[in-house]
Amino acid sequence: VIVHHSQFPHAVQRQLLDGLRLGQVPPKFLYDSDRQTQKWLAVHRAHSPSRTDAGVQSIYDRAFDESLGQAADEAVCLVGLGCGGGQKDTRYLAKLKSIHPIVDYVPCDVSQAMTRVAREAAAAELPLERIHPLVCDLANAPDLGQVLDTIVSPQTKRVFTFFGMIPNLEPDVILPRLAELLLEGDQLLLSANLAPGDNYRIGVEVVLPQYDNAETRDWLLSFLVGSGVPTTAGRLRFGIEEIDELLRIVADFEFSESLELSIGGESFEFAAGRPLRLFFSYRHTEQTLAKRLAKHSLAIGAEQIDSSAEEGVFRVERA
Repeated sequence: VIVHHSQFPHAVQRQLLDGLRLGQVPPKFLYDSDRQTQKWLAVHRAHSPSRTDAGVQSIYDRAFDESLGQAADEAVCLVGLGCGGGQKDTRYLAKLKSIHPIVDYVPCDVSQAMTRVAREAAAAELPLERIHPLVCDLANAPDLGQVLDTIVSPQTKRVFTFFGMIPNLEPDVILPRLAELLLEGDQLLLSANLAPGDNYRIGVEVVLPQYDNAETRDWLLSFLVGSGVPTTAGRLRFGIEEIDELLRIVADFEFSESLELSIGGESFEFAAGRPLRLFFSYRHTEQTLAKRLAKHSLAIGAEQIDSSAEEGVFRVERA
């Protein structure tokens, strides 16, 4: 397993402390430990449409099929950015290896535990020497392209997947990074959680129960418990907020009593009534996604939308 300097202990601790000073937990810390990884996987199994709805699963297969046939018979490297458990990437690998003589896989995630899970899944399709786990924080890795060049030849065609990540990262931070990574001939497949129906806000309200449930609460609160905050110290609240014309679902822990914590040698005081932002998840429409991509010189080349209009997979290219 290769560990990028963005995930070295001193860098990780600095990011956590900086976030807490601002009253928010950086998203990566919800996946940081083996315990939190297992709790997230439980949420994914119970509530992710890609795991619970065969129709959603099929849009990924259609997206994979649509992307094939370009540069067939050449070596290819699949880079799973935010690979999670690697289930979708493994399905894609099975298709890629049917038309490419050499296939490498770089499962990339902030969680070392996740990269191990993804490597185990991918081992059903590729020999282990073709799987190169990379622990990396994409938002803090401007040199990721150069790092990838040290793993596989720069001449190798690269296919990037970015599944389940768009919702939990600030678009104006992550989209420029994706644009920088895409070279001539590379492909990017990304997924986005969508708001169904014609009314954006009502659509987001419809999907709110996918977040406000026992499994998600257990996962989010596990970060606090691991940091020394008892669950009785406050209440977890879900809501919807608008940021720069986009709607996102948020989860805040509102302290009901004052609490002082020592983390990384620093003392943090949380006053009663003060909220700590634990989670956010952007929901898009096809129009809001296209507009935000265009802002960063990216364009949608093909799209697959599930019948419920709650999830889409998009092939994205440089505009």
